[in-house]
Amino acid sequence: MKRTVRATAAAALAMILPLGMTACSDKATGGSGGTDADGVKVGTGVTDDVIKIGVETDLTGVYAPLGKSLTQSQQMYIEEANAAGGVCGRDLELVVRDHGYDVQKAVSAYSELQGEVIGMPQFVGSPMVTALKQRIETDKMFIIPNAWSTALLGSEYIQVTGTTYDVDMVNGVSWLMDEGMIKKGDKIGHVYFEGDYGESALNGSKAAAEQFGLELVEQKIKATATDMSAQASALESAGVKAILMSAGPRQSASLAGIVRSRGVAAPILASNSGFSPQLLETEAAPALLKGFYLTSAGAPIASELPAVKKLADAYSKKYPNQPLDNAVVNGYTNAVIFVDALKEACKAKDLTREGLIKAHRARKAYDTGYGTPMDFSTWTEPATRKTYILRTDKEALGGMVVEREAQASEAVNTYKVPAGE
Repeated sequence: MKRTVRATAAAALAMILPLGMTACSDKATGGSGGTDADGVKVGTGVTDDVIKIGVETDLTGVYAPLGKSLTQSQQMYIEEANAAGGVCGRDLELVVRDHGYDVQKAVSAYSELQGEVIGMPQFVGSPMVTALKQRIETDKMFIIPNAWSTALLGSEYIQVTGTTYDVDMVNGVSWLMDEGMIKKGDKIGHVYFEGDYGESALNGSKAAAEQFGLELVEQKIKATATDMSAQASALESAGVKAILMSAGPRQSASLAGIVRSRGVAAPILASNSGFSPQLLETEAAPALLKGFYLTSAGAPIASELPAVKKLADAYSKKYPNQPLDNAVVNGYTNAVIFVDALKEACKAKDLTREGLIKAHRARKAYDTGYGTPMDFSTWTEPATRKTYILRTDKEALGGMVVEREAQASEAVNTYKVPAGE
């Protein structure tokens, strides 16, 4: 039975996304528990006609370009899933909230969504998810964060897909060593956001520095900082041979522009949130095309993987003239992971939050062809320890190509991930 999704667009989001893209539902919570006519247990977010799925994203803050790509790709997948019959005879509906990368707004938005949706395949920002971790566990809300902090590990209900930031840094520094870009005794710099994201990445760079006999020069910054002049000067004075960057795209652009203008040729290796292809259309492009790399657990949108190429083609047709960045792959695949769990829960006749998380955690070798296989059966470890190394390329879709396929270094295989820290 096919039904029409009921959704109204909030004015604030409609100014940012294409008409019909955002879905902010009415106040009906949907689903009061019990069992449907087919013997399927139902709970919050599930009615006879619709399964409501929540999204907490950033459409107006520091990660707005990525948040837009994440949300549009998930909306595209939801429409595809509905066209194929939905799940358990029900249409899927995205309920979107923009927190602007602000913890207070994220907490308020969660309070709105808590009684309305079954779970969330997108939640941007480790500080936001960390602030809500206890409530998420109490509510048994299945969350897939678009964040990879180790602080998010240790909860059955929070699925960190791919690697964590520290794992990426260990793999990244290992790669720099393997390529001869740095050697034992060298100094390496690390510019990082204060808070869960940056300090999780810092755990990895510290571990790698100790493992390889390197000296780490730390530069902590606030998420609101956009001028990296002071940090560039400090790293230049220290004579670092490589720079690690765990911040946002604006910070990466500022730092690269300044150090390259001063003749510093050290490679810059950023965490997966540290780049946006829109930067290659700005004055920062020449600097970002010189020795700038990105760590990522997922394949880039320019990947030759058949599933990714099909996704890139479909997305470009649905959203012409919109950036094709790696967030498209991340958003889409997270929606696939979430909806596949819903389908398994339906087979088990349990469309409650408990049934959903049980179905998800039963998958030990999940692989849909979009990147590295993942193990969802444990929540104290990253789903994989394999990291891609990507390189900027102005001609490539999403501005990045694969420099090295996903691998787990010897150093990362012996590294103990500090789950929950």
